[in-house]
Amino acid sequence: MIFLILLLLFLTPCVSGTFVVNVTQASYQAEENQNITLEWTFSTRRDTSLRSISTYCFLYTNDRTSVLFELREGVESPESQDPEFSGRVQWDKDVLTEGRLTLHVSRLRTSDSGFYRCDILVTPDGTNSRRCWLNVTAATHWNKPETPNTGRNKPETPNRGRRRRIGLYSALALVSVLLALCVCVLLNFRRQAASEQGSDSASGPTEAL
Repeated sequence: MIFLILLLLFLTPCVSGTFVVNVTQASYQAEENQNITLEWTFSTRRDTSLRSISTYCFLYTNDRTSVLFELREGVESPESQDPEFSGRVQWDKDVLTEGRLTLHVSRLRTSDSGFYRCDILVTPDGTNSRRCWLNVTAATHWNKPETPNTGRNKPETPNRGRRRRIGLYSALALVSVLLALCVCVLLNFRRQAASEQGSDSASGPTEAL
């Protein structure tokens, strides 16, 4: 792998003028857990064979560099791929000889954000490279709307509150009437008792005479 990288770097200034590599898009935007397709195009000839093509693609950020995909003379080299991309990168073999390097990255993570560069070597045409930017944002979670409260804590309606107040006032009025009746009965009882006591006092001396 180191030999291939050195070879790519050595040949780039020699033949980059005739061998052209481009990116289909300069930047990509996606959310985590989504899938995305990154594509590079390069110049080929009719007799370009799969064995004549080697590629070295990697992700680089401010703090790390990770191998995304490596192809050695038309044969994929999964052992050089970084574990973070293991099982998440697929490529289209059928279109490679047509000058298209297509990489499908699945189950995106926010840590996949960064620059993606592919160095492409076609023997004997030359080598060149291009990069693109991918920004992966966190998935948006929509809050589920709250269902109407139909239980015991159902908000009290104005009519219901008014009926409760009227019922409370009616009960208080009834209690007041009952208390007034009790007071009247008590007063009448006391007057009757006093009247009977006065009658007994008036008839007592008369009988003694």
